[in-house]
Amino acid sequence: MDRGTVGSAQSGRLLVEVREEGSSAVVTPAGELDHHTADLLREPLEECLSRGLSRLVVDCSRLEFCDSTGLNVLLGARLKAEAAGGGVHLAGMLPVVARVFEITGAEAVFTVHDSLDAALADEGGHAAEGG
Repeated sequence: MDRGTVGSAQSGRLLVEVREEGSSAVVTPAGELDHHTADLLREPLEECLSRGLSRLVVDCSRLEFCDSTGLNVLLGARLKAEAAGGGVHLAGMLPVVARVFEITGAEAVFTVHDSLDAALADEGGHAAEGG
């Protein structure tokens, strides 16, 4: 598998790393995702989609904060990925970030995995809803 870093972007509060793993793009935001840093995640997600990688796995294990702007970035990427025959899988969310998805109901529209390994292992299907 190709584990090379495809790219990265950074501000003082958010670092985003992107790599290809099998047929997936693994996008790892680390830090705080909010209206000041949202474009640092939006741009790599859109770049992956434009390169034909429609299965996006967002490794949330290092994401410490996500506000409504960050949530909208992920929802927008989900729509584009699904239109291209793929989807957005969220993996390893910290409780503080998972709570945002719970409160807003957004967890119901994403495939959520306990870990990055689980998300990558599920390449053929979807995780159980509500799990």
